[in-house]
Amino acid sequence: MATHSIETLFSQSNLPPLAVRMRPVTINEVSGQNHLTAGDQLFPKLLKTNKLFSLIFWGPPGTGKTTLAKIAAKAADARLYELSAVTATVKDIREIITKASSSLSAGEKSILFLDEIHRFNKSQQDALLHAVEDGILTLYGATTENPSFQVIAPLLSRCRIVRLQPLSSQELQKLIKRALEKDILLSRYQIEISENEQRFMTVSAGGDARKLYTTLEIAFHLALGENQRGKIIDITRPLIEMALQEKALLYDKSGDYHYDAISAFIKSIRGSDPDAAIYWLSVMIEGGEDPLFIARRLIILASEDIGNAEPQALVLAVSAFQACQMIGMPEAAITLAQITSFLAASPKSNAAYMALHYARQTVQESGFQPVPLHLRNAPTGMMKSMNYGMGYKYPHDFGGFTLQEYLPATITGARFYHPTENGYEKYIRQRLTELWRQREK
Repeated sequence: MATHSIETLFSQSNLPPLAVRMRPVTINEVSGQNHLTAGDQLFPKLLKTNKLFSLIFWGPPGTGKTTLAKIAAKAADARLYELSAVTATVKDIREIITKASSSLSAGEKSILFLDEIHRFNKSQQDALLHAVEDGILTLYGATTENPSFQVIAPLLSRCRIVRLQPLSSQELQKLIKRALEKDILLSRYQIEISENEQRFMTVSAGGDARKLYTTLEIAFHLALGENQRGKIIDITRPLIEMALQEKALLYDKSGDYHYDAISAFIKSIRGSDPDAAIYWLSVMIEGGEDPLFIARRLIILASEDIGNAEPQALVLAVSAFQACQMIGMPEAAITLAQITSFLAASPKSNAAYMALHYARQTVQESGFQPVPLHLRNAPTGMMKSMNYGMGYKYPHDFGGFTLQEYLPATITGARFYHPTENGYEKYIRQRLTELWRQREK
């Protein structure tokens, strides 16, 4: 019989990743989700009652979605099937439904754990629906995306949403300590990581336990490779930074974080906070966001949120977009930073945006009203004979302005545009007040 040394058994090639080795197997080992796992919350009750109902675990990566699903499945004493929506097909689903139906006939319950359920299209989700409806199997879905957007309504209505939160820095530091003490490989060494370096690792993980474990594992092996102190392993800041370079930042340009980041970016500019705006811009740039997507949103913001308070905002936003087209990344980031800081610091007004909203609402409610005769075009003699254009006062004949009604008779005197006192719009307000005194009454 072949024998193996402990070093061979513990070698990296024979062990699963650290994140898998440290996966909790009981509810008490789950970190950072006390709103689900503590005392009389959902999961302790679920495990006690042994009752099955379909769940969708929604939360960022590395927060315990798969872990909680597996713990619940084990407690239910049910046959567990696992699929990834990235690779699974309708055929795979039907095969599992067939097996689950046979098991149910024999008195055995079945659970399907479907990872990344948001990757399933409508027809794939439809294939699951009847089996879930008929109780043939219980669905445990995991997703990083908002299920209300990604899961079809009939299936969503038959599931309870379980919302998981990113882990705090304190919880992540506890996981580092647990890994150093309990892991089958790391516990064999005296691993030294200062408090500052641990804090750096937890901040870099961004609430993601899997990312934390991956960073720790890579840093450990890097330290092991240059180790000069036997069983004493020093994990230093440069090694952690090197480990972090081995992994791409988590930024899914089609996922929730993409929309959340651009939302935070726009709201920071609208709120006149250039520091926050530049931060969220940097998040998107580091995540590989398309600079033209960002520039297009800035053009919209320049009209919607700044408008006539700073008329140059739109001109400069369009120029920034054109500059990004011409120079590309990485230099386009400088242009985006310039226009972002300018727009954030500019006076704000949504008066033009709201004027459009009020006017469109009026049109939708009252329909298309007749154009007053004096405003109609009269290119032919027949139209002139019908009084088209009669009585129109050409403003330039009156020094640039003369009182004249331009609205339909049914809404005479209506006001849609209400200039603010901000920036250049203050001057516009004063001028319009002088010109249209009767509308101010």
